[in-house]
Amino acid sequence: MRPASTSTRTDAGAGTAVRGPGGAIAGAGGSPEGVGPRLRRILLRQDTALLLVLLIMVAFFTVMNPLFLSRPAFATILQDWAPVMLLAIGQTYVIMTAGIDLSVGSTLGLSGVTGALVIRALTEGGQPAAIAIAVGVVAALLVGAVVGVVNGLLITRVGLAPFIATLATMGAGAGMTLVVTRGVQIAGGPSEVIALGTTKFLGLVTVPLIVVFVVLAIAWVVMEQTQFGRWTQAIGSNGFASRGAGINVNRHLMKVYVLSGVTAALGGLFVYFRLGSGSPTSGLGFELQAIAAVVIGGTSLFGGSGRMSGTVLGALITTSVLSGLILIGVGPYWQQVVVGVLIAGAVGVQQLSSVRQSRGASRG
Repeated sequence: MRPASTSTRTDAGAGTAVRGPGGAIAGAGGSPEGVGPRLRRILLRQDTALLLVLLIMVAFFTVMNPLFLSRPAFATILQDWAPVMLLAIGQTYVIMTAGIDLSVGSTLGLSGVTGALVIRALTEGGQPAAIAIAVGVVAALLVGAVVGVVNGLLITRVGLAPFIATLATMGAGAGMTLVVTRGVQIAGGPSEVIALGTTKFLGLVTVPLIVVFVVLAIAWVVMEQTQFGRWTQAIGSNGFASRGAGINVNRHLMKVYVLSGVTAALGGLFVYFRLGSGSPTSGLGFELQAIAAVVIGGTSLFGGSGRMSGTVLGALITTSVLSGLILIGVGPYWQQVVVGVLIAGAVGVQQLSSVRQSRGASRG
């Protein structure tokens, strides 16, 4: 058996690299690794690459319209980013299990109008605003949880593919939103709703936005530091092996889809507090933006890999692009087209990267 201090030699391009006892790599001449290779590794890191894309995009839109870097524009981007980020949190967990949740947009809309209806009814019944808002928030979250349970049951018990199951609940949720609202906006809540949703600290951060940051921090810790996060990744990598390892896959999938439903409901509440009313069309397009944020962030559509930091950057890129296009005069009707292109591009990059890795492994 060789001592631990013995150097290990590996081929490195045309020369030979030596890994010493401290783990440092030197070339054949014994000099430390150059700045170039280290810089290349840093630039190739996923989060670094996404950050560079974001900075380049910000520079482009700022050149096209200097107002892009103004405080009002930045505040608007944050407000647009928040509901997308909430949906993307749950979507990240779902996609990591090799699933997908197409119902998050309609869940956002249904939860938002449910909260609006409950708050208005209690306010008109003479209840204090604080109680009305608290009960409305709970009702909206319950709607999101119920949608998540239905999705989970369709997938784990009925055996439907996630795409089909959530497509069905997407349509049902959108229909229910129209039924309960009769196609009109739900207004008439207490003035505290608008105050809660629009009062800003430092001219940027609202109370609902603070809630988003708290939820994001919790989701980040759960993914990176807990068994729940590890099991989510394991199920996406190999569901059969996960079952063999003793993981209750069906129960875990139920939890993941309930999480997605609840975060979508939080998104609906955010939109409601921001606008001061519940709109039957408020959830349109949010599912695509959430999926785009997750995929751009590097979470594989095939499951098994993903990072919340990537999703954060993906959501920032998505919302910044959409806001930037409006600022430079591109009509809002092009937004869905742009989101579709972003998703296709991100998936294409993932596919090319996967093929490249497979070829590299076969050569090795």
